[in-house]
Amino acid sequence: MPRDRFPVHIEGRDLELSNLDKLMYPAAGFTKGEVIDYYTRVAPVLLPHLEGRALTRIRYPNGVDGAHFFEKNKPGGTPSWVRLETMPVPGSTRARETLDFVVVDELATLVWVANLASLELHTPQWRIGHHPDLLVVDLDPGAPAALRECCAVAMLMRDRLAVDGLRAYPKTSGKKGMQLCVPISGEQDAEVVTGYAKRVAEELAAQVPGSITAKMARAVRPGKIFIDWSQNAAAKTTVAPYSLRALGEPTASTPLTWDEVSAMALGETPARQLTAAEVLDRVADHGDLLADLLTPGPSLPPASLAS
Repeated sequence: MPRDRFPVHIEGRDLELSNLDKLMYPAAGFTKGEVIDYYTRVAPVLLPHLEGRALTRIRYPNGVDGAHFFEKNKPGGTPSWVRLETMPVPGSTRARETLDFVVVDELATLVWVANLASLELHTPQWRIGHHPDLLVVDLDPGAPAALRECCAVAMLMRDRLAVDGLRAYPKTSGKKGMQLCVPISGEQDAEVVTGYAKRVAEELAAQVPGSITAKMARAVRPGKIFIDWSQNAAAKTTVAPYSLRALGEPTASTPLTWDEVSAMALGETPARQLTAAEVLDRVADHGDLLADLLTPGPSLPPASLAS
């Protein structure tokens, strides 16, 4: 066996790790081995959010400074024990009617995915075979607006959703902005969820037009927070909680408390993305701040009754 390959046995699964010294984040000196170590250590809180969901990976074979590609279909050499689900992909750019999606339900699969240099993990708002059980609102800042302004809009969105009996949970995106995740009943289809999110986004944009937009056009976004309601479409995915992001530093999508969001919105603490090391410290202190997302929430109000 080549010296850069190492067999490991994880919970009854045999797999091989490779090139552990390769720099994935050169500016930070963060290696592939450290990527795998991070995902292994964060697995107890990450895996429940991946379980049962088709995974889209963004792979960086030569690190964040090299070429990358999105991968939905199973890669060549996928072990026989990895869970695969064949699902339709209408409109696929590869002219295929179905793809074999990887589903990360166990630690060994997560480590295998990480060993393929899958730095970013993205999932849809639904579990395979079910309607959406999450409503996700993506808050995308247009410069010079940044994360601090996202936090202020997040609090407005939180309060608006609460009027309809919905509870929102915040997390950073790990890049520029943040997302609010809302557990819902799982009894309504994606079109209903998207329609509701769009109505609420447009309502807030009408109330604060100088700071918020619900329009897709990039020309209207500078200096505003774009409330991206379209993340709830059946074909869309959102970065998973605790996933790494491909920036100069190994930042991660990090669950926050509302007290932290408020402090950042008010300028009491710096509004910034957090690193993998900080995420692990937070998990040790707080556990999974998004654990409530794993329990179904209420149904969304009908369009005619939305407050």
